[in-house]
Amino acid sequence: MVKAVVGDETQLKLVEDRLTRSALPSQVGLVIGKLSSKLDRGFVYDLVPTPPNDAGEPPCSVITGPGEISNSKKKNSSKAKSQPEPSAVCIDQDWVSEHARQVSRMLLGGMKVVGIYIWVNESLFKNSTITLCQTVKGVAEAASLMMTDCRDGLLVHISHSPLRWTCKICSLAANITSSSLRPCEFRMGKVLGSLQTFRCTYNFDWKISEIKTSPRCYKGVAPLAVLMTVMLPVTQESGRDIRRFSDVLRDEIMFNAKELTVAKALINGKLVAEDDPSVSDDFHEVEFLLPLLQDKYIEAFSENEVLGVLHFRGSVCSLAYLNSKEPVSQALVDIKEDVTRSLQSRLQFMLDEADVNLQPVSSDGLETNSHILSDKPDPHFDLQEQRKMCNLSFPRRVFIPWLEGTYICDYLSSSESIEVLQDHCVEMMLTEVPADASEILEPESEAPTVITSTNKTFWGIVTECPLTGKSDSSVSNTREIGSDKSYKWTDYKTILAISVLVLSIIMGLVRFIIEGV
Repeated sequence: MVKAVVGDETQLKLVEDRLTRSALPSQVGLVIGKLSSKLDRGFVYDLVPTPPNDAGEPPCSVITGPGEISNSKKKNSSKAKSQPEPSAVCIDQDWVSEHARQVSRMLLGGMKVVGIYIWVNESLFKNSTITLCQTVKGVAEAASLMMTDCRDGLLVHISHSPLRWTCKICSLAANITSSSLRPCEFRMGKVLGSLQTFRCTYNFDWKISEIKTSPRCYKGVAPLAVLMTVMLPVTQESGRDIRRFSDVLRDEIMFNAKELTVAKALINGKLVAEDDPSVSDDFHEVEFLLPLLQDKYIEAFSENEVLGVLHFRGSVCSLAYLNSKEPVSQALVDIKEDVTRSLQSRLQFMLDEADVNLQPVSSDGLETNSHILSDKPDPHFDLQEQRKMCNLSFPRRVFIPWLEGTYICDYLSSSESIEVLQDHCVEMMLTEVPADASEILEPESEAPTVITSTNKTFWGIVTECPLTGKSDSSVSNTREIGSDKSYKWTDYKTILAISVLVLSIIMGLVRFIIEGV
């Protein structure tokens, strides 16, 4: 439970000056910061105004009551008095929530959308409590891309008559009522300057096999393990047959997130424990130690059961920021969440782009299969309908300088350049992109890539997939659509893999026969 909130004095004073000069009667925006349950404290890094909507209308306006009663009523009643109805604030909650959803994609580990701020006078604030709490809840739901439950949100009020800062905690667990707000201590201090930076490059290489029926599991047989990459069966779950590419990837991203939660970590080459205190230096390198195999992978399938394979591989560069008073375990949690959130955001970018480019309904009233008719792969495609090898590249992540040495991120498709970042950063975060392109970091030289193969036999697909288990940024891991290129059998890695594969099958069958007896 958050009991006190500390805002960065430098940034909040700049916000105060900007609002004072604007002379606006009202403004609403997002609070960027962090709520630390371990410290019972919240941190505010910056306040970002929500831009006008697509129609050019501001997301926040003031509703004024009818004022005095009419003169005719005054003549008919000597007791009639002026009774102006109280004014209130009207907020476009859907638009503010959409702003929160997009901004949350641009934030790195340890930085989140933790609430909203409102710039109005005292009377308007008091008359709009329910509306403001509902907006805080909507923002929390839109910004929550991870499994972490958010129970509280911040409501920062900046009053312009008189000029005063207050902060309240909005409870999101129950229905919104007048008692959902509770006061908390709010002060300004040095926050951004004391943050520590943690960096991690997370390499992954997943092979996801699409099967027709429920798997047949042979105890002790794990022939797929020799490929040094993860072969994930896509099965029927709760009566739902997962067939769409996007559904398969989304489920496996979340499965990988659960694996990351239990992964051990090296910080600056040293193994750290969960209860280790915070470290003293400003910059740290993080490496995760993942288990080689999980029980989910110890399964085998017949050739007729497998439709094809999705090969998903690449690297995610992650940054996380930690307050000097937080334990080092929190930095690991933040990095793990950032890795998963980054993959989720990229997948959603691809789906949004596919929705925009979706082909119209044909003249006979039937929807056209754009992923089959078009040369450009569609992330919505059905795995059972796909009949050719295709290659989908995820957007690559770039880092843009933000406040006092910190960064935010954005994503670029393979056809986009850094110049497209300017308008988006200004609109979403009120941040100018540096004119010097060298200040923008592009650590991901190779964007995550998915290769789908459904037009060949299962073992043919397996033997043609790259046999490396780790992403190498110096070598391209993509293949052209419809490519018929195959790997030479004389390659020693292929020979070794086949030898170990045959040996594993033989040993597994022997064990199966012995245990059956």
